[in-house]
Amino acid sequence: MSNLSTEVIHPAGQKFIESVLALDPRVAAFDCDGTLWSGDAGETFFAWEMKRGVVSADVAEAMRARYAEYRAGKVSEEDMCGEMVTMHAGIPESKMMDAAAEFMKVSFPGRVFEEMKQLVNRLHERGCEVWAVSSSNEWLIRVGMKLFGIEADRILAAKVELKNGIVTDRLVRIPSGPGKTRALEEVVKKQIDAAFGNSKWDTEMLAHATHGFAVNPNPDLEATARERGWTIYFPDGTSRK
Repeated sequence: MSNLSTEVIHPAGQKFIESVLALDPRVAAFDCDGTLWSGDAGETFFAWEMKRGVVSADVAEAMRARYAEYRAGKVSEEDMCGEMVTMHAGIPESKMMDAAAEFMKVSFPGRVFEEMKQLVNRLHERGCEVWAVSSSNEWLIRVGMKLFGIEADRILAAKVELKNGIVTDRLVRIPSGPGKTRALEEVVKKQIDAAFGNSKWDTEMLAHATHGFAVNPNPDLEATARERGWTIYFPDGTSRK
């Protein structure tokens, strides 16, 4: 399960890893975008796939308009994340997995936070149950988590039902905000010893865990973390916004 790396971690990163391991977590939950890697893979994939013609021109036009409404505050985060998955209704899941693999390899490489990758590896080695929790589409997260040795059955991401291998418009879950905690409670059904996130949409998940870690946090989560006494960590190459 471990995905060993030979990259050298800077002292601050090594100290962070050791501080987490010292807590001996048995179950850990990680947000992905902005926490395990830099940038928002889900949002970037959304733009990439429409340019590449993964969805029809009509769907792309409608979704660009919908996204503009979201940016204007007229569509909720949860609704937008859901529609960014249901927009693929009628497409074979195999095509979505191929598109996700191509995107992660060609258009989103070199963004992994090495110390976070090593932390996940060390947790696996210690027998910790590691979960990835993301509001990005499951196909993308499944590809990305191969870099971390996190299997598909330990991923809770934006997901729709399939019918004979074809994507439908029926949502299974959208783990965003309170939805992350709900997904963990419904599927994992165990106390989360350590949770890691970078944005306000991770607040409930970090509060739900015994130990919360704000990794590469946006200013809003950083402020919350300071108020609640959560550990704040900026990976190598990142800085306060």
